[in-house]
Order: sequence, then C-alpha cells, then structure tokens
Amino acid sequence: MPKIDNMLAILWMLSSGEKVTAQQISEKLEINIRTVYRYIDTLSTSGVPIISDTGHYGGYTLLNSFIEAPLFFDLDEQISLFHAAVFAEEAGYYGGEALNRAISKLSKYTNQEQETKINQHLSSLEVMSQLIFFPMEPLLKELERAVADGYSVKISYNKSDEEQSNYRLIDPYRIIYWNHKWYVIGFCHLRNDFRSFRVDRIESLMLTENKFNRPENFSARDFFMKNLLPTIEDKQGIISLVINGNARALGDICQHWFLGHYLQERTSNQAVFFLEKDMLYTYVPYLLLPYGKSIQIVEPISLKKRLTEVLSDLIKFHQI
Repeated sequence: MPKIDNMLAILWMLSSGEKVTAQQISEKLEINIRTVYRYIDTLSTSGVPIISDTGHYGGYTLLNSFIEAPLFFDLDEQISLFHAAVFAEEAGYYGGEALNRAISKLSKYTNQEQETKINQHLSSLEVMSQLIFFPMEPLLKELERAVADGYSVKISYNKSDEEQSNYRLIDPYRIIYWNHKWYVIGFCHLRNDFRSFRVDRIESLMLTENKFNRPENFSARDFFMKNLLPTIEDKQGIISLVINGNARALGDICQHWFLGHYLQERTSNQAVFFLEKDMLYTYVPYLLLPYGKSIQIVEPISLKKRLTEVLSDLIKFHQI
C-alpha cells in the first residue's frame, strides 16, 4: 500500500476515539512497527493532533475536535456505504471495480470494533440480483464519459421491432436506471427530437469529437416518465375500470408501475382507474390475469369479455 494510503489508514483507525497501539496498527496494515512510528511522527509534524500515552495501557488517540472533522465517516455512515455497494451490485452498476477498491480501503481504515459492527449489519441485508447476460459495463462507462464531458456518440441501435440495427448520432443528456434496465436519454440527430434508448440494445458505441450543450430546462426524468406513462389527452375517450378484491391483491395492483399512474380512488375492497380504450383492452387483461379469483372486474363489462377472449386464445395455443 502506498505511504499516503497507510497514513490515511492510521488516521481512520485513530478516529474511533479508542486507544490504538503501534502493534495493532502494524498488524492491521501489515507493516513494520518502526514504519508505524515513522508515520505517526510524520502525521504529528504535519499538524495532526495525535496524543501519545506511554506505559502498559498506552497507545495513540486523536483530539476530539479532529475526530469530528468532515474527513471521517461515523459508524452509521460507513454501514450505509457498504449497503449502497450491495444495492449497486444488484443494479449492475458499471463502476463496480472502483467501488470494490473504495470499500476495501474503508475496511482497512476501520478498527476491530467498527469492523465487527459493519459485518453484523452486512449479514442482516441481502439483495437478490438478477442475471445479466449482456455485458453493459464498457458501454455505460463510455456513455457516462460522454454525458459528463458533453460529447455526442455514434451508436448502432437495434429496436425490438426491427431486424437490422441502424446508426444514430445522439447527444446523451442523462443515464437512467429503471425497472432493472439502463437507459440513455438525449437528442437523436436522426429523428431531430429527444429520445430514450435502452442500453442493452446498443450494439456498438463510438465517442465523437462533437461537443453539445445540454438544454437548461430539460428534465430527463420527466421526459422518460411522460413517454413511459403518457397522460390522457382525450377526456371523451376515458373509460372507468372498477375492480373489487381483497386488500392485498388491490394493493399490489395499485402499486403497479403502469396502473398505479391512473388510479383515481381506492377503498379497502375497491379500486377505480381512468384509462383510454386502447390501454384498457390491450395491456390490462394480461396484467390482471395472474390475480385469478382474488379480484373481480365490476366495470366495464366489455373487459370481462376481453379477458375471456385472451384466456380462450391461451388455451387453444397450449392445446396444440
């Protein structure tokens, strides 16, 4: 470990407020005890208020005013950083290698009591990760660089409804993680408009030398959610969807990313949604089928007929 990292590690160990001996530092950092003395002298000379107590119960401590400096994380902050790393891994975070290095350093800078506490809290939390078959880390790193530095990128993009990929020149404004998928939001020069692109459908990416200026009032989040959950413009075409059911099933439906957006009323055993006709008869039947007999459609009656048609088609398909 470089000298500066060793000295910073010693500061972290002393920041606990507990006395730490030179022998403990030597064992923790795997360095010679004479080197520990040399680092302590260097830190003291640089102005760090290290208190040295001699004798059988001696050791090193720091003045409280220095311990409270913003440089140090308290135990709760350290635990939160470790937890954040667990969640980042579940999201397929592309800076995992650097994050692991940072967490490794943090582990080295903790004393034994802090390390025990952190491990206890880490063992109490587990995040179930999804399998990621598409290696997105290189693409995400290049996209973040383009977003941060303001460079346009040329991508080969494969839409789900197209057999062949096409090339796009885009100005990437923001990377978004939503519903276990990564997206890049920006200006598409081919369409001459704002667009969102799924990163797992980008087959190749090249950073260009073209600089762009990000619009000041453009919100990538608002754009993404508006396209994902369009507002109902035609008030005449609204249909009420009324569902009865047990509290647990209704609660699950009302929290769904799509239907929850159109929820109007909710009681203990009924939920009311306002949707357009196309939405109601194309997507909603497949959403409601898994709930079986735990819910009942009150209105419209036509949706019951649509559910019957969907079920009949599924039965015919699986009987072949």
